[in-house]
This record gives sequence, structure tokens and C-alpha cells, in this order.
Amino acid sequence: MIKLNHSSKLFLFSTAMIAALAGCSDSSNDTSSEDTGATVDSSTEEQIVIEHAFGETTLDSVPERIATVQWGNQDVALALGVVPVGFSAANFGVQDDSGLLPWTAEKLEELGEEDPNVYQDTDGLDFEAIADSQPDVILAAYSGITEEDYNLLSEIAPVVAYPTSPWTTSWRDHVLMNAEGMGLKEQGEQLIEDTEQLIDEKLAEYPEIEGKTVAWVNFSATDTSNLHLYTPVDTRVAFLTEELNMEFPQEIKDELPNEEDFSLSLSAENADILNNVDVILGYGDDELFEALQKDARLGQIPAIERGSVAFINGGSELGAAGTPNPLSIAYTIDEYLELIGDALNQAEE
Repeated sequence: MIKLNHSSKLFLFSTAMIAALAGCSDSSNDTSSEDTGATVDSSTEEQIVIEHAFGETTLDSVPERIATVQWGNQDVALALGVVPVGFSAANFGVQDDSGLLPWTAEKLEELGEEDPNVYQDTDGLDFEAIADSQPDVILAAYSGITEEDYNLLSEIAPVVAYPTSPWTTSWRDHVLMNAEGMGLKEQGEQLIEDTEQLIDEKLAEYPEIEGKTVAWVNFSATDTSNLHLYTPVDTRVAFLTEELNMEFPQEIKDELPNEEDFSLSLSAENADILNNVDVILGYGDDELFEALQKDARLGQIPAIERGSVAFINGGSELGAAGTPNPLSIAYTIDEYLELIGDALNQAEE
């Protein structure tokens, strides 16, 4: 597969698009929403207008051929019963060479799709492959696309970009924006309601979680001199506070230069900022936890000292679910809540 570099994209783009359009009438990979049984009314006379970080996108009719790029946007389409004509390979958490996370693969099987068109674009968007899939719309509500990416993608089809900043879209906005871009706004709202109900039902089994203070901190076993924390803007922390009703420490909020930053780096000398945290989450393993407990400074953090730490393997399925969507939430919620509940229970032993 050809990867277009920045100097050749614009020159070759029109050629790729002409070829794509010429093949519309006899495409062999026509996996539109009609093929998957989704209830899409393409006869609507109303325009769909979606505002986002790069302006607004207008769709003159309900799109039938849905493409998605970057992280998790395909899962929203699938959760709404639509198999995209193409979508980006997952770039972490995948245990084989399929490019599919397990909840994506499970839903594809449920919808009867045995040979999905997966863009091999983990090293950068494959604009030619996207154009070849002949989409009517490109969903990227959760992504990190640049303005240049947006402009190039818009030469292929209208693009639904993120609302304000890259990689910070909440799972609700992720669903709503993509659903609206598919002409399935009401179905998207129902999907959110169903997912909220699922979370509430599962959370009821862990009453010890609600109201506890939590921090997502990434440590290094080889360099314990620094801490890297995610803030409430980040989707991982937002899920903990907004869905699991946990509290983010005010001491950490007070250290943020501005409320838009999704991460914060601190020296280990400031580790006392974590003294009032009930449970620490982060990417890591038992080896890292042992290194932290032995560290003269970090080992004094109460949560680390008593073992109220829930480390997640960053390359695992649960690690990939840290940026949630309805499919990943349903697939991992039991494991996630058990992990947090076990860490909290360490304080009582």
C-alpha cells in the first residue's frame, strides 16, 4: 500500500479521487449502512451541520458510506449498527496482527462482517486508502488530526472533527458528534442512555468506589524523580470522576497552569500532592509497584505504602479501554471496577 508523504499528497490527491469516483458504480467493497441493516433515512431534506475545532461541516443528505479514522470512531459506528467502509487499525492493545480490539472484532462478527476494510495507518493517515473506500463522510470526533489532515481529508469527504482539542473528546461527545454525522442523532442519544444505565448497574456492585479520591499517575521504575499525571480534561480521569463518581484532588487542580491541559509533570519532591489520594491508577505492573514501595520518597505516599494502587498494562485490552466508548465500556467494565475495588480494599486490610 502506498503511503503519501506531505510533498506529494496534494499532487496525487485529485488523481486518487478521480479513480475512486470512477469506481463508484462497480465497487466490490460497498459496505454501506444499508448493507448492515441500520435504519438510515437518506431522503431527509434537512442539512446536517456539525460544529467542531476547525469550523463546521455541512452534510446535504444523510451519508450512506461511513469511514472513520484514528481512535475508536469505528466503535461508535458499529455500536449504532453500521459497518464502516473503512477504519483505522488500532495502534495499541491489539494482541494479534488484525488491527482490531476485541470489542471491535466481536461487534463486526455480530453484524456479519468477516472482511472489514482496515486502514493500515498507525504510522500516519493513509489518505489514498481512505479515498479508495469512497466515503460520504469521515468520522474523527475522537482523534488528533491536524488542520492539514482535516483539509486533506475534506478533499475526500466531509469530516467530523473533535469539538475543541485533540484527544480530549468525552465519550458522550464522541458518540453524539459521530452519530449526528451519520444522521443517527436520536440513536446516538439512546446509545448514551443505555451505556449510562449499564455503568450505573455495574457500579452499584462496588459501593466502596463512590466518593473516593483518585489520581491517574504514570511512574517510571528506572527514573523515580518525576511524576506524570492526567488531569480531569483527559478521558481516563473524566471517566473516573463523571461516571464512577470519584473525586479528583483539589491539591492537583491547584497545580495546573490552566484548565485545558490534559497532563501535568511534577518532580518527585512534590509527591506530597498525592497524600490525600485514596487510590492511584496508572500504567504499570508488579515490578514497577515494588520499585515505588522501595523508593525513599515515593514509598511514603500513603496510597503506595498501603498498596492502594491499580496498575494497568498499557498494552493490554484494559489499557486500550482507557479512552472509552460504548463498546469498550461494555467489554471491560467488570474488570475495571474489580481492579479499582480491590485497590481500595487494600486500605481496609
